[in-house]
Amino acid sequence: MTCEELQDQYELYAMGVAEDPEGAEIRAHLDRGCEVCMKGMKRAREVASMIGAAVAPAEPSAKLRRRILASVGVEQRGFGWAPWLGLLAALSLVGVFYFEAREQSSLEELAAVRNQMRQQAVDLTRLNEAFAIMTGPETKQVNFGAGAKGKVFVNPGSGVLLMATNLPPAPAGKAYEMWVIPKGAKPVPAGMFQSQADGTAMHIQRGPVDVNGLTVAVTMEDQAGAAQPTSPILIVAPLQ
Repeated sequence: MTCEELQDQYELYAMGVAEDPEGAEIRAHLDRGCEVCMKGMKRAREVASMIGAAVAPAEPSAKLRRRILASVGVEQRGFGWAPWLGLLAALSLVGVFYFEAREQSSLEELAAVRNQMRQQAVDLTRLNEAFAIMTGPETKQVNFGAGAKGKVFVNPGSGVLLMATNLPPAPAGKAYEMWVIPKGAKPVPAGMFQSQADGTAMHIQRGPVDVNGLTVAVTMEDQAGAAQPTSPILIVAPLQ
């Protein structure tokens, strides 16, 4: 397979879930020192690392797994019947309340797992979007670093990707706002985002953008956002 045919599989390979024959092809390309694949994998690992740091794995609890197995007959449980009818009636009443509560707990745990899996699907979509911007043939990249550090990738047809570290979480009621500033024009709002507890952040502004003379900047604003910057610029990344 060619490098172009494999580029959609780089992020899956970086996450350890690429299947053969694509996974084997990527390994072969890397083993022979393919510069295109090595560059693509470097970017894929950067994005996967940023996503991985922010996403909690959707892992059902051991108790929930036992309950699911029991519900399909894998695990058999029996109850010893007491010889006294009065005690049996009391135990039956207790059992009704117990199993109702246990069923409700199982439903809540299943709902939590579904929500986690749904969030992971959203994060994987963002990972694919970020990877497409990073690896686009017309993408321009610029580094920044004065307090917060990171990179900005701008693709004329896909949009802007900002990846940052050392960016403290915003105070309550505040959020970071990205701006794209065309040459000789006013800043244009490009979306609100928050950083993670470890100071990492990734933000994507989708859509066509004019890269000529463009500057990407970040300020801290009220959570609702602002039409123009109202606070000092925290990140500035002018495209060369």
